[in-house]
Amino acid sequence: AVKLYRPAGIRRRLSSPSTAPSSPQNTGRTPLQVRRPPTPSPTSRPDLSPPRRAGSPPPLTSFASPLPSAAMLLGAKVVPRDKQGGGEEEEMGCDGMRASEVVSKEMEGVRAIVLKPSESLDESRFTKIAGADFNDAGLGLDGLLGSLASTGFQASNLGDAIDVVNQMLDWSLSHEKPSEDCDEAELDPKYRESVRCKIFLGFTSNLVSSGIRDVIRFLAQHHMVDVIVTTAGGIEEDLIKCLAPTYRGEFSLPGALLRSKGLNRIGNLLVPNDNYCKFENWIMPLFDQMLQEQSTENVWTPSKVIARLGKEINDESSYLYWAYKNNIPVYCPALTDGSLGDMLFCHAVRNPGLIIDIVQDIRLINGEAIHASPRKTGAIILGGGLPKHHICNANMFRNGADYAVYINTAQEFDGSDSGAHPDEAVSWGKIKGSAKPVKVHCDATIAFPLLVAATFARRSRSANSTN
Repeated sequence: AVKLYRPAGIRRRLSSPSTAPSSPQNTGRTPLQVRRPPTPSPTSRPDLSPPRRAGSPPPLTSFASPLPSAAMLLGAKVVPRDKQGGGEEEEMGCDGMRASEVVSKEMEGVRAIVLKPSESLDESRFTKIAGADFNDAGLGLDGLLGSLASTGFQASNLGDAIDVVNQMLDWSLSHEKPSEDCDEAELDPKYRESVRCKIFLGFTSNLVSSGIRDVIRFLAQHHMVDVIVTTAGGIEEDLIKCLAPTYRGEFSLPGALLRSKGLNRIGNLLVPNDNYCKFENWIMPLFDQMLQEQSTENVWTPSKVIARLGKEINDESSYLYWAYKNNIPVYCPALTDGSLGDMLFCHAVRNPGLIIDIVQDIRLINGEAIHASPRKTGAIILGGGLPKHHICNANMFRNGADYAVYINTAQEFDGSDSGAHPDEAVSWGKIKGSAKPVKVHCDATIAFPLLVAATFARRSRSANSTN
């Protein structure tokens, strides 16, 4: 490498905007010096450090110098090995410590940083992680479901949701101390045992399109829930399935191809257009009847329309049929948002006059929560959107639900109500602050059957075996 050294005067001259002199004889200053470095020996390393300006401090270390050892960094005095007298001498620190002791002390400090001492965990509060043991021949479904809480991740959330639903089902007024102003009838032990938690069940329409419809039907058939809230699709899909089946397809089927064949896709489900034609043929005469009855009776509400449809379908595979049979109210404030709305539109064009009053229903569902006392209330909500908020908002009028389980895959980061965490509902008074709500981040078609198997269905089997 060739190093160019310029004296300070030359550097100043060259930095001036004026033209440099043509020859050194005219300036009287020392000419630019070119120095060639000495030829390095075969054993020496070349000096690759950058040139140093005049007046600048010397470099801290040279690339040609060996890197400092840990002992050097800690202030040890290094004795070259060729002067250690046969290896009997060793690197000594400034405090008289040997180099090995210095390194050992240094590693002890590093270890203390990396492996910070742990606080002991109270095993009465913290569950040890362990999954299902399939070596156990007697594991069975109950054992598998019982292992969820200790599995971790969303399996633990599902296990917690199972616990919350079982708490809903276990609770009775007999668990509470009688209030000072309760009457004599409320002190009766049999009465207090009979007062149970009021359970609100909400779900979106896609779940009725799926096989979850049959799980919901089981709950309605055995009167295991007290109030149902769903969307328009959650009503019509139940009725349509009584008239024609829904089929399994693929998520990847091209929309344009399906459209050309008159097939509608819901995820990986297929619903032929013919199903809706059958639905239209079935429901239009009912709308005519309801219009005639309206002239002699009060106007219809969404819940009254739904109850009438459940009665008329008269099919035990329908959850609406069982809701009608067991007098379980089904609320749907957006009854027109779907095929039902299409049918109502066509009927209004052909035979106008049918009135469906949603104001009466909002009074009824809010009353379901307001007048629930002395009962506690619990909410089981599958999916998000309207059913989720409608149930939570009704419970706000009693300062919140006592129990809550959400099952959905929506996230809270966009501020949507569907993705909102239960704690957000606590801030609005829609869930009690003393509650222990659970959200399971999972497809409800996976989680809900497992939850029902570990709660409602298990109790139903137990009651049947006892009887």
